[in-house]
Amino acid sequence: MSHNRVLVTGGSGFIAGHIIVQLLAEGHLVRTTIRSLDREGAVRDVLRDAGMVGGENLEFVAADLTSDAGWTDAVADVDHVLHVASPVQPGHVDNEDDLIIPAREGALRVLRAARDGGVKRVVLTSAFHAVSWGHPHDDHVFTEEDWTVLDGPGVDAYGKSKTLAERAAWEFVADEGQGLELVTMLPVAVMGPVMGSAVSGSNHIVQSMLGGAMPGLPRIFIPIVDVRDVAAAHILAMTDPDAAGQRFLLSSGPVIELGEIARTIRTAVGSAASRVPTRTIPDAEVRAAAESNPALRATAADLGYRKQLSSEKARHVLGWSSRDPHEAIAAAAQSMVAKGLITE
Repeated sequence: MSHNRVLVTGGSGFIAGHIIVQLLAEGHLVRTTIRSLDREGAVRDVLRDAGMVGGENLEFVAADLTSDAGWTDAVADVDHVLHVASPVQPGHVDNEDDLIIPAREGALRVLRAARDGGVKRVVLTSAFHAVSWGHPHDDHVFTEEDWTVLDGPGVDAYGKSKTLAERAAWEFVADEGQGLELVTMLPVAVMGPVMGSAVSGSNHIVQSMLGGAMPGLPRIFIPIVDVRDVAAAHILAMTDPDAAGQRFLLSSGPVIELGEIARTIRTAVGSAASRVPTRTIPDAEVRAAAESNPALRATAADLGYRKQLSSEKARHVLGWSSRDPHEAIAAAAQSMVAKGLITE
């Protein structure tokens, strides 16, 4: 087969790194953006550590989501763009626009450059945060048809940024895309082998348990997907003729309780899991603590809620398959222990 040149934005990121490794293994020519070319050596080291083969087929371009500079070069002679980079600011954000504006403007900047550069298709990494937040807690099964209710309960700045960026992308392609194809990917909590020494995504949950930062286990349920499967889905969506114009929700299966995540970590790393919590915190205790601690309010609101969701569309249309979510949890824990990333 002829191999395409693929642009992956944000090459130092967790999902992007796994995508780059898989693309190179399949023989593609890959270009990636980083904010400064001073970091190329460090990023290459991380990718080599993650098993990169074919590094001679990887090139770097300096480009930043907040500026037009570099994007024309980034998309030159590119067939497909995988736009993975997005600003992430975990926790409380004083000014939501600090997150929302770069996410939305960055997506539009990449789409505009792709259109002007003659790119065929852009695959945009959105998130389950753009689907299922702000809705009533009932037995509704979330799919790609659903959108987060921006003014609904429990919607944080990150959720707003992902929702508004994805909506803006669809509007741009409809109004000004000139035939540019768009596909969006909606992964749930992403876990799996750490890239380099940076712990990102929902791997933070595993790290905080291993490091003893979580005193106990509230009755929270989380849907999980392995980062390696998220990467594979992006690559499938890049070339599948039926994927154009579609959203794809990516989850390895039903939600998993925090207590089960803790048990999986203990099984995976044994004695290194000595600080992983075993005590379940009663709901009433969490609710009482949330009254004085705003950071716990979202947790208190979700106690006992098992969000239902379906990834049937990705399996059916893309032929996607996923690992067992416990494999993602175990791989995350084992890689953190092996790399000495467990902080006190």
